[in-house]
Amino acid sequence: MKARRNKKQIPSFRKLLKTSKVKLENKLKNKQFKQQSTLKKYRKEQRKLRQAVKDAVSKKPIPLEDPKEKRPGKRIEREEEEEEEALPLDMMDEDDLQLMRELGQRASFLTRDLSSSEPVHAKKRKHERVIDKYEKIPRTLQTAPEKELIHLLPIKDKSGIIPQTREKPVIDNNQDEEDQEEVELEEEIVEDPIRELTLEEHLIERRKKLQEKKMHIATLASAILSDPETNIKKLKELRSMLMEQDPDVAVTVRKLVIVSLMELFKDITPSYKIRPLTEAEKSTKIRKETQKLREFEEGLVSQYKFYLENLEQMVKDWKQRKLKKSNVVSLKAYKGLAEVAVKSLCELLVSLPHFNFHNNIIVLIVPLMNDVSKLISEMCCEAVKKLFKQDKLGQASLGVIKVISGFVKGRNYEVRPEMLKTFLCLRIKELEVKKDTEDINKPKKFMTFKEKRKTLSRMQRKWKKAEEKLERELLEAEASESTERKLKLHTETLNIVFVTYFRILKKAQRSPLLPAVLEGLAKFAHLINVEFFDDLLVVLHTLIESGDLSYRESLHCVQTAFHILSGQGDVLNIDPMKFYTHLYKTLFKLHAGATNEDVEIVLQCLDVMLTKRRKQVSQQRALAFIKRLCTLALHVLPNSSIGILATNRILMHTFPKTDLLLDNESQGSGVFLPELDEPEYCNAQNTALWELHALQRHYHPIVRRFAAHLMAGAPSEGSAALKPELSRRSAAELFETYSMAAMTFNPPVESLSSKRKNEVLQGDSFLNEDLNQLIKRHCSEAATHLPLDFTKYLKTSLR
Repeated sequence: MKARRNKKQIPSFRKLLKTSKVKLENKLKNKQFKQQSTLKKYRKEQRKLRQAVKDAVSKKPIPLEDPKEKRPGKRIEREEEEEEEALPLDMMDEDDLQLMRELGQRASFLTRDLSSSEPVHAKKRKHERVIDKYEKIPRTLQTAPEKELIHLLPIKDKSGIIPQTREKPVIDNNQDEEDQEEVELEEEIVEDPIRELTLEEHLIERRKKLQEKKMHIATLASAILSDPETNIKKLKELRSMLMEQDPDVAVTVRKLVIVSLMELFKDITPSYKIRPLTEAEKSTKIRKETQKLREFEEGLVSQYKFYLENLEQMVKDWKQRKLKKSNVVSLKAYKGLAEVAVKSLCELLVSLPHFNFHNNIIVLIVPLMNDVSKLISEMCCEAVKKLFKQDKLGQASLGVIKVISGFVKGRNYEVRPEMLKTFLCLRIKELEVKKDTEDINKPKKFMTFKEKRKTLSRMQRKWKKAEEKLERELLEAEASESTERKLKLHTETLNIVFVTYFRILKKAQRSPLLPAVLEGLAKFAHLINVEFFDDLLVVLHTLIESGDLSYRESLHCVQTAFHILSGQGDVLNIDPMKFYTHLYKTLFKLHAGATNEDVEIVLQCLDVMLTKRRKQVSQQRALAFIKRLCTLALHVLPNSSIGILATNRILMHTFPKTDLLLDNESQGSGVFLPELDEPEYCNAQNTALWELHALQRHYHPIVRRFAAHLMAGAPSEGSAALKPELSRRSAAELFETYSMAAMTFNPPVESLSSKRKNEVLQGDSFLNEDLNQLIKRHCSEAATHLPLDFTKYLKTSLR
């Protein structure tokens, strides 16, 4: 019988494969640890051996007694001390004396130098060599280092599977000797001192580096623009330059890269939002073109996300005044980087409202609208205004309004008024809704019957007719859906705006946000729900009567009240006489100084109060306002005078019987009371517009023309009629057109052409002949220097 093989001695190939990878790694680590410990021991022994050899070579044997080196003086002193300490010999026994002599002969182990490694009888071995000494020092044999086994593929023969291994000898690196040699080499090498550059050389070197970086940025950007789908990976390389470490050009390069990436994203970003792929979409097989497009979209979204994170980090570093460990960028340079980063974020907010991470940009920008830095605050507010003005869909505006409303509430209404003034740029009006819908869904042009007859056959015309009918139905459905969606977004936006306004009116009436709230209510008052009208008018009247408001704020209250009453408020039975009285009473607060800009609000209020509510306004009230407005036109700037006179022209057309103010004869009883604050009872019918005579001599030609036109009764035809460019414009438009805010005169002053004179008069020709002769005579006389004596005059004055 065949003997059984011992399977435990030779492991099978299958068992070898079953051995876990962790066990193999552990075995290998243990083996390496053992080899390292063996090497350490070996190095330690070698080090000790080398030290022993050095000590043996350097030390010399010191004899026990050397009479040549001893001095006689010291020897005599030592003998005297020994004699004093020693007992006299006659007092010792013979046995003790003999014992002391024997000990004296064997006392070499007490008297020799114990620090020496020499044997006791050194005199006998004077001629012994150093090599013999080295040979007698005990030593350890050098043990061969263990060898690492490398497992190879096994061999299979008739007897079974034979595992194969190969020995890998461990290389002995004498690290201590190498380290010692490296230290010696470093000590020997003396570095040449770096030559310090002058300021001019440093600037030239910086300019050269900067030019190289600019070329690199331009090369990467042009490559990405030429073929974005292929070179999308170069975006990562360009973005990595945001971490430029060269302190000479770090700040400039980072700013250039920020702006370059911003322009690149604006150019290569698609006009749709990229959504993440589902698991089913990832698992399906697609064409190469589709795969390439997907890779491009994924790369674009990821790099755009990282870019926004970098910009956010720059702004945070500046806000926290945190200095990086690298110290490449100074704290002063952080502000410049943050300004460029904020500017790029604002550009992306306006340019890419449809793309991914737009809400993240909004969350970054809105807090910066209330920043301490005026530059950054204005930059962000202007970007939000621009977004509101160009947003036709309303989705982006709604997102911004939500964040602003939450931010204002979270700060307890302690924010900059400019944040709420951005609401004035919202496109929320019925007319604009209709206009925007037409812009989005442009009407498609269909072929006329003649064009069909020329180009198409009978059967093609039949198919074309059915196709156009279907397209018209689809367009109508899309238009209605778009309008409904837009109105829904606008309704939600308005709700958030009015909630913010009403919260401030209720809780923060003394807040600096109140003017912006009143201005916003004045603009959107026609869209407020009728249920809030009574309460809102009561609040506005209370604010006016409190006296805490400035003149501009009170004007906004009046404007808001009349906007409410001119819209859906017509159905309400509310008498706004108190608002008329307040405006009439405060008109003379306007002047040519700081309040001149408030004239525009007054003109808008007069248009709503008198012109649009003509049926509810009495003749006495209209006469009183016309008279007071003409008086006001005398002491304001020219553009304000033009706007006021244009308003008077419209009122004279609206109320024809007011032409009695152009006559000197009084109508009815009573005397005009200009100081009375009630327009109904000031007897304005008994006065005349004498101010127009003064305005006819005004230095501004347009004011003179308006004054002459009103004195003639404001005719629409004839020689006294106005030109179309003046008569067709509203009072507010004329106020803006002839504004002198830019320190320019409109119309420009004509320059008088001076006539050239043939003869240029000399200075003598302007004087009289007698006077000329007298001057010449005095000039020709010789100057005599007489001594000045003032004492005689002093004596006479004392007497």
